[in-house]
Amino acid sequence: MIRTALVIALAATALPASAIAAEPAKPVATAPAAKAKYTTADTDIGTLLDDPAAKAIIDKYIPGMTSNEQIEMARSMTLKAVQAYAPDDVTDERLAKIDAEFASLK
Repeated sequence: MIRTALVIALAATALPASAIAAEPAKPVATAPAAKAKYTTADTDIGTLLDDPAAKAIIDKYIPGMTSNEQIEMARSMTLKAVQAYAPDDVTDERLAKIDAEFASLK
């Protein structure tokens, strides 16, 4: 399932920018808040794979994803983006747990 999702996700990244719907603007925070080092919505998979602690967290909640032979092709995507292609494996609940553990990384 993850392999198929990665293939679909990679195909989607090949679309021209005009074919992809624009992401709605995020509200601007009025006061600076402490930001987690990584997030599933904003940090690309490549960055997460390069950090052994972050990679271990992903392995804990989405077993097999980081060892998938096609994961290198998804390095520029986020886990949240991959969720659209593998909703059974990359659930909101799992992403929330991953984000909670990412917040504890220094």
